[in-house]
Amino acid sequence: QVQLVESGGGLVQPGGSLRLSCAASGSIFSINLADWYRQAPGKQRELVAQITSGGSIKYADSVKGRFTISRDNAKNTVYLQMNSLKPEDTAVYYCMIATMNDQFLWGQGTQVTVSS
Repeated sequence: QVQLVESGGGLVQPGGSLRLSCAASGSIFSINLADWYRQAPGKQRELVAQITSGGSIKYADSVKGRFTISRDNAKNTVYLQMNSLKPEDTAVYYCMIATMNDQFLWGQGTQVTVSS
């Protein structure tokens, strides 16, 4: 069974950067849509960034100008570059990939903690 493997989370000081990666553990159809979500303690999961097969990108207002989503189609991998991190960015981050054959895959989540 194909799984999404996330990496890159950790503890960082305010103003720092992290790069999250989300890779399929096996062969999958081409990526149609890829999202990064996050969930902070006591809060609902929210969409942080999205990239489509056509290259359309959107971000939550709270991360615009600081986060960048990208994809490597050859590697079936999606990235989230996070710069100028703030304490309010602290959350578990999840990736979701929708493939061209209508598979919806979720990562296991990776913790991002922004604290001095």
